[in-house]
Amino acid sequence: RSPANPNSHFYETADDEDTTRSDFPVVAMADEETPTPNEEIPRRARGSRRASLMTQLVTNNRKSFYEKEHHKEKLGSSREYWRDIILGVNDGLVSTFLLVAGVVGAGLSPNEVLLTAIAGTIAGAISMAAGEYVATKTQEEVYNGEIELERDAIANHKEDELLFLGDLLTKLGIPEAKDKESEEFNIRRAMMGYYRNNNEAHLKINVALALGVVDDDRRNPFIAGGVAFWLFFAGAMTSVIPFAVTDNSNVGLIASLVTTLVAVLLVGGVKTWATKGCWWVAALENLLITCGGGGIAYGIGIAFEAAIH
Repeated sequence: RSPANPNSHFYETADDEDTTRSDFPVVAMADEETPTPNEEIPRRARGSRRASLMTQLVTNNRKSFYEKEHHKEKLGSSREYWRDIILGVNDGLVSTFLLVAGVVGAGLSPNEVLLTAIAGTIAGAISMAAGEYVATKTQEEVYNGEIELERDAIANHKEDELLFLGDLLTKLGIPEAKDKESEEFNIRRAMMGYYRNNNEAHLKINVALALGVVDDDRRNPFIAGGVAFWLFFAGAMTSVIPFAVTDNSNVGLIASLVTTLVAVLLVGGVKTWATKGCWWVAALENLLITCGGGGIAYGIGIAFEAAIH
């Protein structure tokens, strides 16, 4: 916890004051009729009964524009699983290709390479799913523990938690109140009054600001594990299928290399659609990792085959 804010007394509220709804109009600072830059627009066109923008923002219970398709592009409910998506498919593509490159370099037959690729795919997919499940479940348990600590602190140390919230609001960009006549004082007094009388809302804002956790971003361990399993499995197919349709190890390796490179380029492009980065940089990064790793694995396989013979 941060030390008590020396200016915190400016927004302390007496026990006998009503700090709920009556304090909130101070946030709606615009007049009932907000003047427009173009004064020639007839008042009737604007609507004489239309509330000001700030009043609408404070009193409107409708969903934000994030829920409306035409306002803002976003990744939607899959946002928190993009780590599992990219990790699963990329690991399936690269690790399986490195595995087959190594055993081809060691001189295994196409059937032996195929068996190795299938075994590696199954083992890798299960390992990936188990790892993501355990890691995500552990992370959620840590969050739940932190939330319970916050809940207990708000219930038993309310004043300290309000002071802590005041520090969080400062970090969020709401300036400290210089005096009781300032706009910052009115805003902070309204907010503190509300959170003082609503422990559940106080818990949610503390968790969101201090821990960076909101309900919409929580991850399901089963979904995380399932996504990692199936995408690893799908990615590995670029190195399994070529050896299932050819009886020449070198031809199978070349086909695996080509299909894997095409797939990693596509993954790089999809990733930049989500991150809004440069697609060719992400694609080239994946390409270099795959080619470099494949070359190293193939060279190790050749060296191992030469050493044992």
